[in-house]
Amino acid sequence: MTAHSALFLFITSSLQAIVHPDTGEKVFMPFRMSGFIPFGTPVVVGLLLPNQTLASTIFWQWLNQSHNACVNYCNRNASQPAPFSKFFQGYLGAVSSAVSIAVGLNLLIRRASGFSPTTRLLVQRFIPFPAVASANVCNVVLMRHSELSEGISVLDDSGNTVGTSKIAARHALMETALTRVVLPMPILVLPPLIMTFLEKLPLLQRQRRLILPVHSLVCLAAFGLALPLAISIFPQMSEVLHTGSVSSATERDST
Repeated sequence: MTAHSALFLFITSSLQAIVHPDTGEKVFMPFRMSGFIPFGTPVVVGLLLPNQTLASTIFWQWLNQSHNACVNYCNRNASQPAPFSKFFQGYLGAVSSAVSIAVGLNLLIRRASGFSPTTRLLVQRFIPFPAVASANVCNVVLMRHSELSEGISVLDDSGNTVGTSKIAARHALMETALTRVVLPMPILVLPPLIMTFLEKLPLLQRQRRLILPVHSLVCLAAFGLALPLAISIFPQMSEVLHTGSVSSATERDST
């Protein structure tokens, strides 16, 4: 690979991380996928704080879903226009589901008589994952469900729009929802496991004030591992297999 080719690939990759592929507009920095780690890590740290109150649980779940909603909106498929009210409906649904699941599971575990205090604390640390994963899927589906009936634009090999496809919309929605489940898995599952081990070390037993910085570093490392993994599962532009010409497939999908 020549130096010019390497420079071209670097510039192309940088533009893909900053510019929306449909609108050509710059995505606001906190809501870019490249900004997900620095702006999302503080929220993850808050979600995984032990011994949370009911108010703190609601606050961190609300803040996380607000950030996710903004990321989803700024990185949405904009080939077909959609009213902002649909995205706001998805946001409300995601916040409601996340808060309901997190608060409900917390109350259920607190009332469970078969858990020791240590076991109860350990189990409570894993509550954010089912709450966040369920709400993420709800967020995506409610915000983008109109694509299932309207379809999304289909491009040919030259990048020209040749029509709309409901099959492509369903394919894209399923991939996005799956990514939103895979992404929080290592972020919200690994840190509680690691911190359970680290908190037993003599150093952290003596220096309790180090627990929060260590916890933050563990969350940052897990976030840095999970984001590239989740994004790499599916490419930004996907191909939908069909028989016949592109135009006939697009026409059939739109029925």
